Amino acid sequence: MSFRTYLILFISGLILPFVIAQFQPVPGYLDSAYYFGGGVQLAEGRGFNEPYLWNYLDGTTSLPHPSHTYWMPLASIVSALGMWLTGELTYASARFPFIIIAAMVVPVTAHLSYLFTQKRDLAIISGLLAIFSVYHAPFVGVTDNFSLFMLFGGLYFIFTTKLLEDSSRKRYWLLLGLMAGFLALSRSDGLLWLALTFLFTLFRAPRESVSRFMRYVVQNSLIALVGFLLIMGPWYMRNVNAFGSLMAPGGSRALWLENYDQTFIYPPEQLSMESFLALGWQEIWSHRMWALGNNLLSGFAAHGSIILFPFILAGILYYRRDERVKLAALAWLILFLVMTFIFPFAGARGAFFHAGAALQPMWWTLAPLGLDEILSSLRKRNWGNDQTKFVFRSALVMVVIMLTAYVVYLRLFSLGWGDDEEVNYPAAEQILVEHGIQNGDVVIVGNAPAYYLETGRAAVSIPYGGVEAIRAVSEKFGANYLVLEPQAALPQINFLMENPQSNQDFIFLGEVNGIHIFEIEQ
Repeated sequence: MSFRTYLILFISGLILPFVIAQFQPVPGYLDSAYYFGGGVQLAEGRGFNEPYLWNYLDGTTSLPHPSHTYWMPLASIVSALGMWLTGELTYASARFPFIIIAAMVVPVTAHLSYLFTQKRDLAIISGLLAIFSVYHAPFVGVTDNFSLFMLFGGLYFIFTTKLLEDSSRKRYWLLLGLMAGFLALSRSDGLLWLALTFLFTLFRAPRESVSRFMRYVVQNSLIALVGFLLIMGPWYMRNVNAFGSLMAPGGSRALWLENYDQTFIYPPEQLSMESFLALGWQEIWSHRMWALGNNLLSGFAAHGSIILFPFILAGILYYRRDERVKLAALAWLILFLVMTFIFPFAGARGAFFHAGAALQPMWWTLAPLGLDEILSSLRKRNWGNDQTKFVFRSALVMVVIMLTAYVVYLRLFSLGWGDDEEVNYPAAEQILVEHGIQNGDVVIVGNAPAYYLETGRAAVSIPYGGVEAIRAVSEKFGANYLVLEPQAALPQINFLMENPQSNQDFIFLGEVNGIHIFEIEQ
């Protein structure tokens, strides 16, 4: 396709996330607030440190502390880049690069489609599906990993295509390693893509002799590993300096969660293999069956955009011998199994939705191909001619546009996008100031990164474990104030919302817009 076509697709891809951004004045949810907060720290020259704590799994005992011990740093780095380019420490500046990246996903997807078929019309349809991405649309332009994963995932399959066309070019193995590195720097499950690259060397290796097979696998795996370490090496060095290990300590305890709320457990040492096994296998299995149902629904609705799902399956079926399709299907299956059986709570609560974003360019490529193959198979009924294909392709795009409009409206206007936090946290802070809180004091709150961003005050999250856990956090971090929102009131402390003066250890200071503010008696 011509450069002009790709440029038009890129410009078209800017419009929807830019319009949506006008209705997203704040990060709106914890992940986005966390990455934005990390970007602010970098842009202000404070490095990978943060004066807030969203969970306790890494064993942190004081503020400020090393950042990104659970989530990876690339989204914060990109946020900082936006603020550095504009010279403003605002959310609009931080999200600016993400809107550009979201627009880049459109021509990348179209190019991947064109590499499959050499058909301009199908490539344009794939590009349109990338613009009107249904469940992803409200998120691709925010300070999160969705657009990053889509971009690097799309480029990964483009480089895979180039490698299939000319397997003698060693640089493509390096590029695959680089893409795996960027994916791993975006999310911890991005490590999967390095493992897939190693598996891909097995697919491609010649089988004339054992020596040639091994030489091909080892040589190209090492080249890919070099590309991966060019990106991840500096981060691993940071982790070694900060924690004495390649991997940050925050994620390993998530293996032993008994429910999602335990992500916020304090002290984190309560999570162990022994506590996990004490649940009993019946309970452990029921949790995974719950995650299985949720992740299947996410695969259908989020990854498959509802209407595209059967056509994606058809595309996978008709192109099942294509090594790129095999690789994508294998990646999805591995992600599904990991997010269902190893990390069921994180997976079902959004991690599977996030991680699958890397495969969206491939699904948007396969959906129109699957539709065309279905119509071609019905040619005896005169459904496979050009006019019929045009009608069905147009109808598919129109339905996707309508679904996207509905989901965007629901997310921005019905469910809301964090407007309450923007108003309530500064109002809660004002009550604390009126009751004598000092500049260096720390608060305990539902969304610690958002509270810091809105008020400039150090904050830690409300811990799982009830009153005793809150008192332990208060003592350890010197956090003598509790800002309790209705949505953050876990069952163990819900009585503080219903009867705020019922516990003498929590002195009720006031209420604003449903938020209850307490001083914790020492």
